[in-house]
Amino acid sequence: MNTLDRLRWRCRRGMKELDLMLLGFIEHADQGLNNDELQTLARLVEYPDDVLLDLLMGRRVVRDRTIAHIIDKIRSTAARKT
Repeated sequence: MNTLDRLRWRCRRGMKELDLMLLGFIEHADQGLNNDELQTLARLVEYPDDVLLDLLMGRRVVRDRTIAHIIDKIRSTAARKT
C-alpha cells in the first residue's frame, strides 16, 4: 500500500462531514500534492475528530503554517464542489 492509499484510508473517519471534506480533497488533489503536503496531511489526520472538524469548519485556528496551508486547500476543494 502506497502513501496515498494509506492517507486515503486514514481520511475515512466515520463522521459524514469529515469524510466528505477529506475524501473529496484526496480525490481531487492527490496528483497536485507534493511530498511535504502529503506528510502534512498525514499529520493533520492524526488530530482527534472534534478538533479536526473545528479546524476545517473554521471554528478553531491552528498556528502551524503548514497545517493551516493544507486546511485552506481542503476548504477550497470543498467550496468548489458545492
